Amino acid sequence: MRHGSTPVTLQTLLIFLFLIFSPSLVLGYRPFVSTDAAVADVKEMEIELGYFNWERERGQNTFIVPKAILNYGLIHNLELVGEFAVEEPSRGPVRLADPALSLKAILKEGVLQEKDGVSFAVEAGPLLPSTNKEDKRFGFEGIGILSGKLAGLTYHVNLGGGVDRAENNPFVIWGMIGELPVAPKLRLVGEINGESVRRNTPNNSALLGFIWEAPWEHVFIDAGVRRGISHAAPDWMFTTGLTFSFSLPATLHN
Repeated sequence: MRHGSTPVTLQTLLIFLFLIFSPSLVLGYRPFVSTDAAVADVKEMEIELGYFNWERERGQNTFIVPKAILNYGLIHNLELVGEFAVEEPSRGPVRLADPALSLKAILKEGVLQEKDGVSFAVEAGPLLPSTNKEDKRFGFEGIGILSGKLAGLTYHVNLGGGVDRAENNPFVIWGMIGELPVAPKLRLVGEINGESVRRNTPNNSALLGFIWEAPWEHVFIDAGVRRGISHAAPDWMFTTGLTFSFSLPATLHN
């Protein structure tokens, strides 16, 4: 997808969705790599849309437009998750990156479900082949997710692993998110996360950003700056996006 056509395409898509579907409450969990111990309500679709992402690594720029995560509530406490990104490097063709499907289940209801104690969830599924010549195989990823609150701070801890798409090498992933309200509709957010693949240098990075609840009903806008803290990570990344949800029309439920 070329940059010149992207804004028109995304604008048309968003207008179409808002005309057809009725928005409902959703927590904004972009711009993180890690995730939270919550799922979409039954028969609701949540969309986390990164409409502009920029990555700089070793003097080269890559634009990722768009980056999307789709969450659909299958049954109570279980959702289907699909994700993909479209990358446009400064050199080379446009390519589909990091496609994946997974199931996410709440094993223990807690603070994110308006219950006492921590929330605990698991998410697992296949990593699909991409158009990148190095990622032509199927992989697998599974993680455990713990979410809780400490005073005014909401935190989410991720730990998991799997096998990659490139050589089916085993890897370990981890992450920690912190969210701190600084105004009625504004949260300051941070994340530190990493991935270690066998025989490769760890890819670790840190993010600082914000999530803002927009004046439109239940729409969350986010932005963040990510800095690589290991040699394998991109030097800098900048991301902006939005999160919203909608209930499927009654005709699609039957």
